[in-house]
Amino acid sequence: MTAQSSATIMGMTTIEAVTPQNIFVFKEARLRALKDSPTAFGATYERESQMTDADWMERARQSDGMKRVMYMAMEDGAVCGIAGAMRDEDDESRAALISMWTAPTHRKRGVGRMLVEQVMAWARAQGVRVLRLMVTSVNPTATRFYEQLGFARTGRTEPYPNDAAVIEYEMAMKLDREAY
Repeated sequence: MTAQSSATIMGMTTIEAVTPQNIFVFKEARLRALKDSPTAFGATYERESQMTDADWMERARQSDGMKRVMYMAMEDGAVCGIAGAMRDEDDESRAALISMWTAPTHRKRGVGRMLVEQVMAWARAQGVRVLRLMVTSVNPTATRFYEQLGFARTGRTEPYPNDAAVIEYEMAMKLDREAY
């Protein structure tokens, strides 16, 4: 499946790539995600709610499926999850899972797994060998979710940019046997 395609998975839930045509649907979901789960993101609602339409269009343009991709999980015409990935600028065999969020109404229903699997498929198609992510120390549910998918802590940590009392843990998954 390409970055620009969509697929029906789990009945009525679909995964769609973010494009200039649907960027304002993504904007609404992204802002909702930032309000719902503020410590899950390095960005803040305050900053992103101030972005202009041109800023959002630029985000869509950058999510062209080559170096960066963003996906939305859709159900009954509404966004129920988002996730994306961006390739490492210094090592294109590595990419980061970013902006992962599932609507509270859809948690523990497989939507997060579908989004991560879509990101993994994109990453493999791009020749990515290691998929990494950062998860905050105040989000053990997310840490367990990523562990169930096969991610493991690398030992690398850094301070969470929006709260120095919170630590971010790096987790990674090999997408091929020779990685790391």
